[in-house]
Amino acid sequence: MARYEFKLPDIGEGIAEAEVVAWHVKVGDTVKEDQQLADMMTDKATVEMESPVAGTVVSLAGEVGDQIPIGSVLVVFETEGEAAAPDSPGADETAADGERQDAVAFTDGLVEERPELTKAEPSMGEEPPLPRAGGDEPRSGDRGGVVDAPASSSVTAPPPAPPAGGRGGVLSTPAVRARARDLGIDLSQVKYAGDRVRHADLDAYLLYNGGGTSVGRAAPRQDEQVKVVGLRRRIAENMQEAKRRIPHFTLVEEYDVTSLEQTRAMMNSDRGGNPKLTMLPFLIAAMARTLADYPQINATYDDEAQVITRSGAVHMGMATQTPNGLMVPVIRNADRRSLWEIAAEILRLSEAARTGKAGRDELSGSTITISSLGPMGGITSTPVINRPEVAIVAVNKVEEKPVVVDGELEIRRRMNLSLSCDHRVVDGWDAAMFMQEMKKLIENPLKLLSS
Repeated sequence: MARYEFKLPDIGEGIAEAEVVAWHVKVGDTVKEDQQLADMMTDKATVEMESPVAGTVVSLAGEVGDQIPIGSVLVVFETEGEAAAPDSPGADETAADGERQDAVAFTDGLVEERPELTKAEPSMGEEPPLPRAGGDEPRSGDRGGVVDAPASSSVTAPPPAPPAGGRGGVLSTPAVRARARDLGIDLSQVKYAGDRVRHADLDAYLLYNGGGTSVGRAAPRQDEQVKVVGLRRRIAENMQEAKRRIPHFTLVEEYDVTSLEQTRAMMNSDRGGNPKLTMLPFLIAAMARTLADYPQINATYDDEAQVITRSGAVHMGMATQTPNGLMVPVIRNADRRSLWEIAAEILRLSEAARTGKAGRDELSGSTITISSLGPMGGITSTPVINRPEVAIVAVNKVEEKPVVVDGELEIRRRMNLSLSCDHRVVDGWDAAMFMQEMKKLIENPLKLLSS
């Protein structure tokens, strides 16, 4: 028997350490060559580590959430035959072959979290947004211990009053009895005055006792401790830094999207082999067109070097909900794409992020971000900037509203857009002008179709 030390290989340019997101083996396990050992996360991607040898696991380096330096021993094996060199080419080659660039990106923090949502495409209109992570059982090591919560005690009603006149039964009308039965209330437990139980007595009982033991009571649940690791920790760190370092201000403007919705429906009715248009491609196109005149908004800020980089192209970050959390794939050169091309790229990137197939170049380099929760978007929002960008636009839900148009009352489709900016770089006047110029394109969507 011999010992083999598998060292954490160089898994990315400039990467000094990686976080243990999940262990797939434990001490004492017998593993095969190429068997998955662990998931390691850098600031760019999640990489699967595979075993370069067959053998028995003797020791593991750290626990889930620990940072492991590149080049340090990750797993020690006991193998058959002679000891293999710790730095043998097989270790690095196997790790490189096993690398999977899972989708990881920083978010706008919108949002915040939505587990019942199931689509991968952030959109407006008739299509629902992407699912928030949840519902899946975590892998080994992803969760902490569970602490039992004390069972809640039920409130008991006061002793029932004896029936009037000494009768042993409880008198009530059929309607009261039917209501009590529907509510799960035992009439013998209801305190009443007079000769029978009335609706007012049931009301008083409900107020006092919460409707009985079987009404409106949720099953007891245990407390749960969840260790913040992997993508969730990256999101938390980025949001914390964004709020700590960036002085946000948010401007909200209302837009009439009646014509836009009509144009979208018309184009979808004769789209041929093109993907179905949601509202999102129109909004991205309007933003990209307008940003040409507002380069200070389409920018990134290195606050340590005190350098603002105004991008010549619009690389649109698209906040996307996936089973693993929010990610931001990037639509490259959105300012040079048609509506159909933007729609196709939305579908492609959303699917890549959702399935964990988005590459590093597809998850970095954005110059501004758009975040949409579709019909779940609420009336307004205050999105958190995706640092080091200096601005983010959040799309809120569309509502039908009565609006005065040329002195006449009409029902129009209206929507709010929320623009958050870094006040160190963007002035309020510039933000307001940007929103007004974009309004001209959104409310007159045929302009987006002209060159």
